[in-house]
Amino acid sequence: MKGKEIYKIYAPIDTKWTQWIRPVPFVAIDNYNRKPATNWLDRKVMFLNRYEQDTAIFIDLPAKESIEFGIALAYLGYRPIPIFNGTDEQEGAKATTDTYIVENHLINASEKLKNIKLENDANPVFLLDSSRINRYREKESVFDNSWDLYKQDIPSAQYFKNNKIEKIIVIGNEVQRDLRKIFFEFQDAGIEFYLTNGYSSTQKIKLKKTLREKFEKEEL
Repeated sequence: MKGKEIYKIYAPIDTKWTQWIRPVPFVAIDNYNRKPATNWLDRKVMFLNRYEQDTAIFIDLPAKESIEFGIALAYLGYRPIPIFNGTDEQEGAKATTDTYIVENHLINASEKLKNIKLENDANPVFLLDSSRINRYREKESVFDNSWDLYKQDIPSAQYFKNNKIEKIIVIGNEVQRDLRKIFFEFQDAGIEFYLTNGYSSTQKIKLKKTLREKFEKEEL
C-alpha cells in the first residue's frame, strides 16, 4: 500500500481527533527503503480493564512499543493517533532518531487496525516516540532528526474538556519535558493525570514545575 492509503486507515473520513495525525511518516513510507521488520509483539493492556469515556491516552515509549500498545488499546475502543514528526535521514547516513522503525511499524499496525471496528467519536490514544528528544550526536555528520511536541500539535485543553475528557493517562517512564510544558495548562484547566509504564497500575500524579521551568518563556 502507498502511504496515502495507510494514512486513510488511521484517519477515516468523518472521525474525530484524526486531524491531529502528523502526515510526515506517511509521506516517507513511499520512499521506505529498509528491510521490513517482522518482530511485531501483541501487547496486553494490563493497566486498564475497559474503555473509559472520560479518558484520553498518550503513549510516550520507544516507537515500536508505542505503536504496539496503540493497537492493543484500539481493541479496547481507543483510536490510535500517530503524531510522529521526525524526518528520514539520507540513505547511508546516521541519525539521532530511528524514523524507519516508526514507518515500518505504522505499516504493520495498519494491517491490524483496518480490521478493528472503532466508533467515529472514539477517544484518542496519541502515539509518540520517547526518543524524539534524543539530541546526542557522536559526530557532526550525524543527522539530527529529533523533534519536540508543541501545544499546537495536539488539541487544546478546552477541546479535551468540550469532548468530556477529564483524565489523561500517560504511558511512559515519566512525563517528558515537552509534554510537561503543554500539560501544565491542562492541569490548570482541571484535567487529571495518571502515569503507568504500560504494565503497572496507573498512579495519579501532580505535575510540578521545576525552578528552570518557572523561568522559561512560554513557547508558541
